[in-house]
Amino acid sequence: MKVYVSVDMEGVTGLTDPEEMHAGGRGYERGCELMTADANAVVAGAYEAGATGVTVNDAHGSTKNLRVDLLDPRATLLRGPGKPMRMAQGLTAGFQAACFAGYHARAGTQHGVLNHTWMGKEIQNVYLNGEVCGETRLVAGFAGFLGVPVALVTGDEAVCEEARELLGDVETVAVKKGVDRFAAELLPPSVAQALIREATARALNRLSDFRPHAETPPFTLGVEWNSTAIAAGCALIPGVRSAGPRHTEFTTEDFRDIMALLGIFAMIAGQVACGSGVYG
Repeated sequence: MKVYVSVDMEGVTGLTDPEEMHAGGRGYERGCELMTADANAVVAGAYEAGATGVTVNDAHGSTKNLRVDLLDPRATLLRGPGKPMRMAQGLTAGFQAACFAGYHARAGTQHGVLNHTWMGKEIQNVYLNGEVCGETRLVAGFAGFLGVPVALVTGDEAVCEEARELLGDVETVAVKKGVDRFAAELLPPSVAQALIREATARALNRLSDFRPHAETPPFTLGVEWNSTAIAAGCALIPGVRSAGPRHTEFTTEDFRDIMALLGIFAMIAGQVACGSGVYG
């Protein structure tokens, strides 16, 4: 049984401060250690359930956050920028299950800790086939396109609710309960990581209960940007159309195009917003 693990950071045990998410910020190094510990809990649970291989993808920001020197040596790590499929890099039809660790609720979710979708400042909302969509749905949609079921989602209480609404009886672990976007009631790391390990093993031991999440093609990705300048820049990409002053849309039959385009959007949006201060 091959298991794929996508690890984001905002939903990691113990983290609530945006500075903990970025290199150079207060608490970032400790945040990377906690992120790696959550990933290791998934890896340990997977092997308890009989996994023969586990691939871990660093899915946050620079994608240079997970500590390879602290990673469970039974896993392999995908790390570093320039990954075409970004949060789903390395996921193929050859995996029997996908697990999402450290995930967070979509933009605008009340009590969602560090809630956002894809970009925290530049994007107001993301839509998939006309419905508001978070990162859990985007990556689950890609996994489903490949025929791989999602077995586990860990993060804050809000993303666990979002995952169950989307995926049904998926295993979830809420490692924190949001008070507001930057505040939460936290479980101690040792407690949270034990729960993650147990839930991973439980999920993979009942893998036959899960089905790949199927989105209906053609797939239309809509983005509501916070800036007219970003929207105009992204609309220059062939195939992307303007759907309003701050809106872009793109339609495809291949979900891989959605994941790749989101990566290109992030590069353009980051450059347009760079140095623009409050107008970014």
